[in-house]
Amino acid sequence: MNYYSCGKLLITAEYLILKGAKGLAIPTKQGQKLSVKENTEKQISWKAYTCSNQKWIDCRFDLNFKLIKSKKTKTEDIFSLIKLLKNINKFSPGFARRGLDISTNLDFERNWGLGSSSTLINNISNWLNINPYELLKVTFPGSGYDIAVSNTKTPIFFKKKGEINEVSETKFSPPFKENLFFVHLNKKVNSQKEVSNFLNKKNEFKDDILRINSLGKMIAKEKNQKIFNEMLKEHEDIISNVISEKPVQKTLFNDFNGQIKSLGAWGGDFVLVSGDSETPKYFLKKGYKTIMPFSVMKL
Repeated sequence: MNYYSCGKLLITAEYLILKGAKGLAIPTKQGQKLSVKENTEKQISWKAYTCSNQKWIDCRFDLNFKLIKSKKTKTEDIFSLIKLLKNINKFSPGFARRGLDISTNLDFERNWGLGSSSTLINNISNWLNINPYELLKVTFPGSGYDIAVSNTKTPIFFKKKGEINEVSETKFSPPFKENLFFVHLNKKVNSQKEVSNFLNKKNEFKDDILRINSLGKMIAKEKNQKIFNEMLKEHEDIISNVISEKPVQKTLFNDFNGQIKSLGAWGGDFVLVSGDSETPKYFLKKGYKTIMPFSVMKL
């Protein structure tokens, strides 16, 4: 049995989506595949491969989810996998039956932040007919927008209101999309840690959320790149004040002639760049080699 889920990028709202803001998110052409086969060995074999076919998880567990054997697998990944297996069993008791051979294959780099965890959760949920939001909630912290993107496969607006997830499909294809790029900052931010830290903030940021919601709607529809850039800058300034961090354009790219916007957890992963045909050259000179045109990244 094979299952596939597309990755995601959160275009607006970032941290505030955790407080109930409405975020614009898009699916990516890159995602993750899950393959499952039954075996009769009374063991669970789990292997995970990168997009370059490098194995980064190779473990065997008994049917009580105790580790039997592992090869070149980080301890933290083993613990995460055991936690995941136990949580799966809560929703689908006895899912392993006599034994399973499970493998996962990413078609994006692990440090890209496109949703290696959320695509896995969504694939598992589709396999076992589990509510993916419930499985996500007990396994990895987050709003759940990435699950919604994987299931709709179109740009969406996502809002979390208590236990209710409001999802509405939308369009996001600016007429100047040939001038839009996703550039990877060559860093990986621990998004789960960032989520936990932000959720501990007591401020509800009501006024900021109202403005971010309005900006999100306008960004999705805007046809003029200059106005689009002004909106991105305003969005950056709001989030900058919320998390008390300087925008990435001020810290790393203050000589860039265009607008840069952080995506997701600030400080790593991808940024959205609104520039022109010379933009790739600028970032290559700065040492950033992963420069993805909008049309290459968006599903």
